[in-house]
Amino acid sequence: MSDKLFTPLTLGTLTLPNRIVMAPLTRNRATPDGDVPNPLIVEYYAQRATAGLIISEGTQISPEGKGYIQTPGIYSPRQVAGWTKVTEAVHAKGGRIFAQLWHVGRVSHTSLQPDGQAPVAPSAITARTKTFTPAGFADASPPRALETSEVERVVDDFRKAAENAKAAGFDGVELHGANGYLIDQFLRDGSNTRTDRYGGSIENRTRLLAEVLAALTSVFPATRVGVRFSPFSTFSDMSDSDPMATFSAAIARANDAGLGYVHIIEGDTGVSRALPPGADLGVFRKLFKGAYLANNGYDRASAIRAVESGAADLIAFGKLFIANPDLVQRLEHNAPLNEPQPATFYGGGAEGYTDYPALDAKAA
Repeated sequence: MSDKLFTPLTLGTLTLPNRIVMAPLTRNRATPDGDVPNPLIVEYYAQRATAGLIISEGTQISPEGKGYIQTPGIYSPRQVAGWTKVTEAVHAKGGRIFAQLWHVGRVSHTSLQPDGQAPVAPSAITARTKTFTPAGFADASPPRALETSEVERVVDDFRKAAENAKAAGFDGVELHGANGYLIDQFLRDGSNTRTDRYGGSIENRTRLLAEVLAALTSVFPATRVGVRFSPFSTFSDMSDSDPMATFSAAIARANDAGLGYVHIIEGDTGVSRALPPGADLGVFRKLFKGAYLANNGYDRASAIRAVESGAADLIAFGKLFIANPDLVQRLEHNAPLNEPQPATFYGGGAEGYTDYPALDAKAA
């Protein structure tokens, strides 16, 4: 009998053939001119089409939403055309792919912003973190606080990005609400000190999230929309005085929107699965009525245990999918795994991107 990890799961009208998800992974290989997905990106995603679901790398919804060089966008006709080739290639191999919609907020640099403007954020608090600029890694630039009147425009940018994702053939979208980017910045009181209807109380701090989810579910069926949270992560200089309360409310907003899944980074992003005192992932699991997608440091054994026990419905893998285009096959057969090459994670060409070898069928 197959482990549950390798069995199908249905999200609304979409059936995933297994519960192994390719996590969104920034790889910085879009064209320098226009941030367009290129043929190498098409090949990369098509190689990984056996994933139960692919979630694309973070894809900026507008020029303002960009925080790193050569990350793809989904706001121009050229970008939509580039992504269309990606989705067609994934679908041709029987795969399913969601677009992760991304606005970095304050995690940006003036050299990456239109007309060299300051990045935008809920509050004018500089993130003590690095961005990837044409000149290399640099400190994030001081942001300016969005005016209340501007928030509606940001919500509309997310809606337009969802419409473009639909036009490009994506099966759904995931809202990037994690890792210290714009939605996360509004959620947490360490980065949101606003005094208008988008700041102060938890209800107010989750308001932008609710408005963006309403925009996305006006384009895609709610079960074809997910959201990613990182409740206990310090990535990109993030903090919150009461993450259990904040993210319980955020998950309630996701429930109210009828989303297909919540994607939870368990612990500190890419660092540790350790949780702070008072943290309880089981509370989040019980609060959400749709599918629970778990992420951060899973291997084959822990993924199988999590799904078998009901702690999670789906497991996302990041670095293992970078190095193993056929990860599903390797995990199912408990086969050896290729080792990721961190030096080629960000930027470059085919090396460390599309040249990882697939498993020999005889070895399986």
